[in-house]
Amino acid sequence: MIPIEYYSALSAILFIIGALGVLIRRNPLIIFMSIELMLNAANLAFVAYANLHGAFSGQIFVFFVIAVAAAEVSVGLALIVEIFKTKRNINVDEMNSLKG
Repeated sequence: MIPIEYYSALSAILFIIGALGVLIRRNPLIIFMSIELMLNAANLAFVAYANLHGAFSGQIFVFFVIAVAAAEVSVGLALIVEIFKTKRNINVDEMNSLKG
């Protein structure tokens, strides 16, 4: 059996990589992927600690997080496509308003 510290360390590393991706990168698609990486890091921690305590609640919570993440990605990608259609650019630094 793998110790819980390994899961916690991997979750922390994945979360830090995702946070750096959100803070450093300017491409909205990469920002969304970084947010997904952060959510998956939290999911890993939920499942690991739920398994440690012998509870099923961690897996249930992860199911809801994945559902919300899927909705977030679909709305975010729709916004990115609409912004690209109107402005022909999706650079985050150049988007200061949602006006056409």
